[in-house]
Amino acid sequence: MKALVINGTLKTSPELSDTEALASVVAARPAELDVKTESVRAVDLAIAPGVVTDAGDGDEWPGVHDRLLDSEILVVASPTWLGRPSSVAQRVLERMDTMMSETHDEDRPVARNRVAGVVVTGNEDGAHHVISEISGALADIGCTLPGQAWTYWHLGPGPGPACLEEQRGRDRAHSTGRTTADNLCGVARALAERPLKAPS
Repeated sequence: MKALVINGTLKTSPELSDTEALASVVAARPAELDVKTESVRAVDLAIAPGVVTDAGDGDEWPGVHDRLLDSEILVVASPTWLGRPSSVAQRVLERMDTMMSETHDEDRPVARNRVAGVVVTGNEDGAHHVISEISGALADIGCTLPGQAWTYWHLGPGPGPACLEEQRGRDRAHSTGRTTADNLCGVARALAERPLKAPS
């Protein structure tokens, strides 16, 4: 079983990313459960705008799309900017939109029987709103979201220290992240044993 984490940070590698730091807590847990996990920092790639699987020359989304289809578990991570998901995370979701019309064996939508979760960071309130936006999009695309399929970190409204600099709230965010990973892996295994059929 495989898991893919797509990080919607605005920071290019190798710059430190608070979102990556919290997402790595979620990503580390599946390894303990014999799930192979890999991560993608979307801002490092040339992902064209649009709602197609392949936007042509230079578009690097098709490679991410292939890795996504090769995984049973997806985690979308995003910082909170202006109370909303990052522009990079939004672009990832827009590119995933085409998956609603893609099918494989037995006319089953490609997102069906894949589970998804969310990681959010930010110094301002709005984490629940961002979780709701990303979760809603993933559900529309056809992914299954277990209960408690998210974790977040923030210190309330206004500017403040970053997740990597501040201890307050970190233990709870990490604990919730590990629970998120456990729930994602558990539901993914259940769907692997008893997959949902194609829509009738």
